[in-house]
Amino acid sequence: MNNTQSTELVFELSRPGRRGHRTPPCDVPGDTPLSSLVPERFLADAPPPLPEVGEIDLVRHFTNLSTRNMCIDTQFYPLGSCTMKYNPKRHERLAALPGFADLHPLQPDDTTQGMLELLYEMQQFLAEISGLPAVSLQPAAGAQGELAALLVAAAYFRDTDQTHRTKVLVPDSAHGTNPASAALAGFTAVTVKSNAKGLVDLDDLKTKLGADTGVFMITNPNTLGLFEVQIRQITDLVHAAGGLVYLDGANMNAILGITRPGDFGADMQHYNVHKTFTGPHGGGGPGSGPIAVRDFLAPYLPSPVVVKDGDAYHLSDASEKTIGRVRSFFGNVGILFRGYCYIRTLGPDGLKAVSETAVLNANYLRARVSEGYEVPHPGPCMHEFVASGRGLLRERKVRAMDVCKRLLDYGFHAPTVYFPLVVPEALMMEPTETESKETLDAFADVLLKIKAEDAELLKTAPHTHVVSRPDEVKAAKEPVLRWRPATA
Repeated sequence: MNNTQSTELVFELSRPGRRGHRTPPCDVPGDTPLSSLVPERFLADAPPPLPEVGEIDLVRHFTNLSTRNMCIDTQFYPLGSCTMKYNPKRHERLAALPGFADLHPLQPDDTTQGMLELLYEMQQFLAEISGLPAVSLQPAAGAQGELAALLVAAAYFRDTDQTHRTKVLVPDSAHGTNPASAALAGFTAVTVKSNAKGLVDLDDLKTKLGADTGVFMITNPNTLGLFEVQIRQITDLVHAAGGLVYLDGANMNAILGITRPGDFGADMQHYNVHKTFTGPHGGGGPGSGPIAVRDFLAPYLPSPVVVKDGDAYHLSDASEKTIGRVRSFFGNVGILFRGYCYIRTLGPDGLKAVSETAVLNANYLRARVSEGYEVPHPGPCMHEFVASGRGLLRERKVRAMDVCKRLLDYGFHAPTVYFPLVVPEALMMEPTETESKETLDAFADVLLKIKAEDAELLKTAPHTHVVSRPDEVKAAKEPVLRWRPATA
């Protein structure tokens, strides 16, 4: 364990005999051999080599670590396509109520009726919002929701003797998980080009549609923050070829209550509950990625699903065609609970206001940022937009990454950088509906100020943080994820 009070010296805090907590004594009766309760091969010969640290040192260690992190409660997070917005604190209190927090996933259904009713209603809410009637809450994140939906499609094609449908079409502006999910589900991913307006090129789509087309995956609004105004024409073309349309629901917070994927032709979609409907988000989790599908795909949904029988609720594995479980137990119920609270708090009109405000904020910030940076697709945009730093690179050899690193010095988290790939030196920004005009102005002012700063200052930023520019390749290849005892 490292001392985090010094920015220059790192040393081991563990000392033999230090204690911050003592575990209670074993409550197994003294005359009962432990080996009769636990197989002997699982019993340790000696205590594990854990750090030995006093309580105050432990508290300081983690408190000091926490001050090095940026978080939504301390900084503005304009993180495009990875919505990092305010998480209402009352949701945390509600999720901690003993009647929900103390449940065990293996309890009998008749002892968990409150939670099952909540999850059943959540299924109904998500079905109504999407315009797709059948829902599974089980997937634990957006990427897993994508994979689950494509596995549903694959099961449907097998069941209907359409195994020749082996290709998934993916726009070149898609999230990187789209082709990865397609490959994992057994399909071959084929890229569809964007046109000069940043939308799907219909001519290219037509040349790639055929009898082998299984699914067309589309994000709408897309990752450039643009609504695919041709969406109905796109879905009609795919359906005419016998394929299914999958909507990447990562950007649903731009269209809540305004339009529904099922109404403009989508057959499947996932939600990012932790993004669209608020929930703790970051560090790889937790998340929740429920999927909604049309009636004819319902039998293939991951199981179990919550069903209502009279006045009672229970988990059902009744479908023989289900793709089975994609997550242990019932997914990340705690995040589903928070999403449920958000939907119930706002109601239909409130959800629509969420999207209207998100779109307004994004367009305002886009206008301010365009005072100093190129915006290749000037809009109007939806919930996010993509600026480009290629002018800085061309004129001063300053890259988008340099701008983002400098933003940290001013107390702002960086936007998504270098994505989507169709925009060089991309800076993808999403202000969300929870930010004030004052925050947006402060952020825009700093971006414009950075543009005029000395190039060398930007290339060596950040200057106010303990870590400046880590070797990210080495960190990925040689991560240090656990404490190990010091060796002599």
